Amino acid sequence: MGLRPLSNRRRGNVIVLSAFMMVIMLAMVAFACDVGYLQVIRTELQRSADAAALAAVWELADEDGPGDDPSATEVADRARLVAAEYASYNLVGREAPGLADSDVEIGYLADPSDPDSPLLEPTEDNPANAVRVHVRRTSIQNGEVPLFFARVMGYDTAAVGATATAAIQCTIRGFQTPGDGSNLGILPIALDLESWEALMAGQGTDSYQYSDSDQTSTSGQDGVLEINLYPGDTGSAGNRGTVDIGGANNSTSDIARQIIDGISPADMEALNENGGTLELDVNSQLVLQGDTGLSAEIKDELSAIIGQPRIVPLYSSVANPGNNAQYTIVKFVGIRVMYVDLTGKNKKVLVQPCPIVTSGIISSPGGSQAGEYIYSRARLVR
Repeated sequence: MGLRPLSNRRRGNVIVLSAFMMVIMLAMVAFACDVGYLQVIRTELQRSADAAALAAVWELADEDGPGDDPSATEVADRARLVAAEYASYNLVGREAPGLADSDVEIGYLADPSDPDSPLLEPTEDNPANAVRVHVRRTSIQNGEVPLFFARVMGYDTAAVGATATAAIQCTIRGFQTPGDGSNLGILPIALDLESWEALMAGQGTDSYQYSDSDQTSTSGQDGVLEINLYPGDTGSAGNRGTVDIGGANNSTSDIARQIIDGISPADMEALNENGGTLELDVNSQLVLQGDTGLSAEIKDELSAIIGQPRIVPLYSSVANPGNNAQYTIVKFVGIRVMYVDLTGKNKKVLVQPCPIVTSGIISSPGGSQAGEYIYSRARLVR
């Protein structure tokens, strides 16, 4: 009996090998499809977590000003509600994800610019400034993600999740030129610390109301007290509260420009003694030179910014008269101008506390708090 050619005997082997390889290839295709789908789900989870964290962290800011004094528990509850709301706006696998209370952590980040900064328990000296949100698709939260081809290998579902941490800076010691070169919304007019503390204690008038819808100030009450910013009795003869932020040239035109446009990078650069920054020193003080006290000449500029958030420095004492006055600045606060009258006998610029969001904040982690109602923009830390 003759032997068949070797090539004929191998034909069956090739068929078997091809069938075996097709099974492996199909498994790889199935694996790739399911992995790709899981990656899409992870991206959607991350988007949901990012949005929830950014929205929730604003609840840590005192957006409503005086009169709204929630407890730490109330703030946490608000943050969790907002986080859940914004998480649900971003569908994951065509479904709105839900959050458990434990999925929203509220704490303090000493350095929001450092992704490795730990989220600590907030204290009175270090108030909460960060929110961490976990969005999950697990067996106990929102259900695991269903798989397709992987089921033939016994894998029906997979658990995935994403985490985002957002923070704001709310403890400050001063300001520097923003990274984008923009101006700082600081008024070159100082207010005495004693009057501000009295306002925070409930002493003031409530004669004007601010409307968020059209950003205007009209006669009426809104539950937020006002105080007279300028001109005031500073205790320094010939000076009414204006200060030099920048070159000490005592120019009314500079004051007018800074009222409208804010403190420019050139103004900050002129603060040579402070290295181009406007910040408290190791003694929690900053000395600013007094500027011209002309009032009527800045009426139009102050009237033009009615309703707009601004920052004003607070001083604890004043030395020397007139343009030689030296103001010891100890704090910065957020305000909005509500009413201006600098033409009659009873000159006044009424302002009320107002939260303001600004760039260029120099933070004060674990140190003295030199600001109220002043916040950085919310940012994702990790």
